[in-house]
Formats: sequence, C-alpha cells, structure tokens
Amino acid sequence: MKWMDKLASAPLAKGAAQCMRCICYLIMAFFILCLALSCMGRQSFTLHTGGDVYDGAIYAETDHEAQFRMFTVGTKDDVHVWTNSEGVVDPRTQAGLCLIHALQIVPLILAYWMLSRVFSNVHSGRIFVQDNARYLLYYGLLQCLVCLVVPWLKMLLCTLINQLSTSRMTLSTGHGLLEALIPGIACVVAAYIIHYGIYLQDEVDHTL
Repeated sequence: MKWMDKLASAPLAKGAAQCMRCICYLIMAFFILCLALSCMGRQSFTLHTGGDVYDGAIYAETDHEAQFRMFTVGTKDDVHVWTNSEGVVDPRTQAGLCLIHALQIVPLILAYWMLSRVFSNVHSGRIFVQDNARYLLYYGLLQCLVCLVVPWLKMLLCTLINQLSTSRMTLSTGHGLLEALIPGIACVVAAYIIHYGIYLQDEVDHTL
C-alpha cells in the first residue's frame, strides 16, 4: 500500500493537475487554430472535378495536384466535394465545410475549458466541491453531445448546403464514437459521485 500512498500523495496530484491544466489549454489553442485554418479554406477533403479525383485537396489552392501542403486541417469525417458546372467549388460549400468543422470543434473547446477548471481547483486543493461536480458534468455532457447529436447535425447541415450550393458534397461521419462516449459517461458518473459525497458530508455536518 505504500506505493499507492506515494502515487496518491497530495504534492504529486497537485503537480499532475497543474500539468493537465496546461495540456487542456494547449488542446484548446490547437482547436482554435484548426477552426481558423478551416475558415481560411485550408480544410482538406476529397475533391471530384470532372474525371479526376484529388485526395487531401483544399479550397484555398489552385493546383490540386500539389504534393506538399502546409497548415492544413483534416477531420475523421470522410468528406467528398464535387465541383459545379464551371469546375470550381461553390463558396457556399466552403462555408458549409467551415460550419460542419465548427460543430465538431466548438463543443470540444468548451468541454476542455470545463476540464481545465477541474484541474485548476484540484491544484488549489479544492477537490470535493460543487464546482468540480458541475464542471465534470458539463464536460461529460458535451462529450456525449459531440458523439450522439453532432453527427446528425452535420448530416442535416450537409443536406441544407447541397440545396443552396451549385457544387455538392457528401459526408460520412460518426467514426470512433465510443472513444469519446465512454470517457464522457465516466465523467458524468464521477460528477455524481462527487456531488453525492458532498451531500453525505453535509448530512453528517448537520447531524453533528
């Protein structure tokens, strides 16, 4: 049990929490950068133009045969875009790609901000507090939202954009749902455990 006491010691836990808080900030910064690149037309997709197919093409390029592209962003979604009769991608399709990417990224930015608050409280020695239960609950619910609701919103938005645009795109989404869904549910359960622990402590304090 001594090795468990060492691993679960307060200084080590607080140091780890500080490190994880910084990692959460880095992840949020990376997501914001990805969102900016998507808005700049640097989101990759499979482009169909006439009889040619280009993997990893981006909107902000003229030579789709380029072998080396810097500062591009991709997703786990399988996105295919067909040019219009003029051989170009409609700007409304590009706007749709940005919105679809934002549907995935924005909830994750909020989720990791919530998680960073938990690590900040743990580093400060505030562990069994309602704030941590609330932040963990929000983090878990946002992760579940990304897994269960966002894919349907993406498909709906893709259909809407195709109705408004002269070019066309298709979207295959929902890959790796369990990778985020299970941790999301685990955080919801952890939030309940913390909340219930605080409730029991309050009952004991009032009884005494």
